[in-house]
Amino acid sequence: MKPILEYQDYHAFMSDYYEERKRTSAFSWREFAKIAGFASPSYLKMVCEGKTNLSKVCMERVAHAMGLVGYEVTYFKAMVQFVNAKKDDLKKKFLEEMLAIAVAHRVRVVDKDAFEYYDGWKNPVVRELAPMMPGAMPGEIAKACVQDVSALEVRKSLQFLERAGFLRQVGENTYEQVEKDVVGSKEGLPLAIRSLHREMGRLAIDSLDRFGAEERNVTGMTMGINRDAYEKIVAELDSCRRRIMSIASECDELTQVYRLNLQLFPLSRDIKEIKEA
Repeated sequence: MKPILEYQDYHAFMSDYYEERKRTSAFSWREFAKIAGFASPSYLKMVCEGKTNLSKVCMERVAHAMGLVGYEVTYFKAMVQFVNAKKDDLKKKFLEEMLAIAVAHRVRVVDKDAFEYYDGWKNPVVRELAPMMPGAMPGEIAKACVQDVSALEVRKSLQFLERAGFLRQVGENTYEQVEKDVVGSKEGLPLAIRSLHREMGRLAIDSLDRFGAEERNVTGMTMGINRDAYEKIVAELDSCRRRIMSIASECDELTQVYRLNLQLFPLSRDIKEIKEA
């Protein structure tokens, strides 16, 4: 099985551990539970299947039952708390702890660069601005940003974007995008993407006072729908987003960076669930 540092979900790690032990010996859920000190032979099976979570009290003894030592135990405990955390600030804290352990032990973390890319507005904006401003110094790019950002922050962003393969330097202070579009996957980094959506939502509110109606387009509607209509609307929004992305991709002589937010969210509970409760 893969080293623990390549996992970000302890359910998957424990499941792979069990399957590997079972493949090479007469290992059973009962034996696994006994080694970890659990009376119920089905508890760890339910954890591995994602039907329940491993508690903070039990995670260290499960780690030792799986033969983890040293930094592996620390990583496993951080991974349990990352998956179990309900609040994004806690998730971010434990994910950063996991990434730090992986980097310290020279393990290339899948999606680490993508996490850093999405974790804030600066990298996406600098990625768009830098190719528009060939020869521009970091301070000039910083001045072109609507939001406050320092020349040092822009320089660090450019270094990251080049190292991670988002930008390619083709001349002195001149960049081009390696890929035209960057699309985040729901499976890859939901925490970082949620953080970006939250920050971009704040900037959208700020735009109401910062820009006149001729520079921004903010509209909305409140409506009653059911689940079937919701799915159709989401599909229509996805189709619209792809068409807009196509228009942007074909645009020449770029002059400005814009952000488009598409938001559809509930303002009430499902009345069927209320009636059935």
